Amino acid sequence: MRIVVVGASRLGRATIKALLEKGHDAVLVDKSAERLDAMADELDCGMIEGDGTFPQILTDAFGDGADGLLLMTNHDDVNILAAVVGRSIGYERVTLQIVRPELLSICEELGLEDIVTPHVTVSQSIIRSLEDDADVWTQLDATDDLHFGRYDVPADLDGQTLGALDLPGNARAVAVLEDGKQASTDPDTSLAEGQTIVIATSQDHRGALDEVFSGTRKNS
Repeated sequence: MRIVVVGASRLGRATIKALLEKGHDAVLVDKSAERLDAMADELDCGMIEGDGTFPQILTDAFGDGADGLLLMTNHDDVNILAAVVGRSIGYERVTLQIVRPELLSICEELGLEDIVTPHVTVSQSIIRSLEDDADVWTQLDATDDLHFGRYDVPADLDGQTLGALDLPGNARAVAVLEDGKQASTDPDTSLAEGQTIVIATSQDHRGALDEVFSGTRKNS
């Protein structure tokens, strides 16, 4: 794959490193030449100095084609604007980081579905750990290999409770969505065909999750 990442933030740098380790091509876009120069020795990827919200910059980064655009700056408004611009240019898949939950409704109205909310995810992990009397730090460390998948509830799981799902390993349901609204993620929540479940898990459990939901994984 060839992926364009906008924003040399901590998450942006980590994402670039992970892409390169997997053998993918990556291009990093950032407004700061100083930041890009500082990372040139550690990141063997293309680098473009410029504003990721400008169509010409994203067009240059797109080049002969790109499989995805990741907006990882620390500014939600920049990420949203760049996502809209990137989609208009023709990026097949656009994923953005959103820190402020109140902006999620705007993303929904704009049709931006692939969203990373790191602060919300970590806070939820902390609360669950406290409620379960588990080790908070173990769960926080695990976020480095945390992946998200959206699965449609198939007919054979209609009426089954969330807690009864045979989820592999550390997989956890973080949201149950129906008609754009969130339902409870309590273990006794009854599932209905057509609902969407957002599940967080490690990379090596994704295949098992696909089997649980009969291959209905939408994206991650």
